[in-house]
Amino acid sequence: MTNSIIRIANVAVLAALLALPACSNMSQQQQRVLSGAAIGTGVGAATGAVTGGSPATGAVIGAGVGAAGGYLYDQSR
Repeated sequence: MTNSIIRIANVAVLAALLALPACSNMSQQQQRVLSGAAIGTGVGAATGAVTGGSPATGAVIGAGVGAAGGYLYDQSR
């Protein structure tokens, strides 16, 4: 289980580093939604791995929840 958590963390960090330059031409709303989705993906994958569930399922659910959270946060500002 530890190897899968480390692998997921490495993939999440790599994806974040590769996506970072893409944010320069995005609106504030798009950046918040993307940031929420990225954070949700990492948290969901880690939660799925730690609880013995599927990290992929956790990542998909986390991405959806994170994107919705980022959008709602932007709308409240």
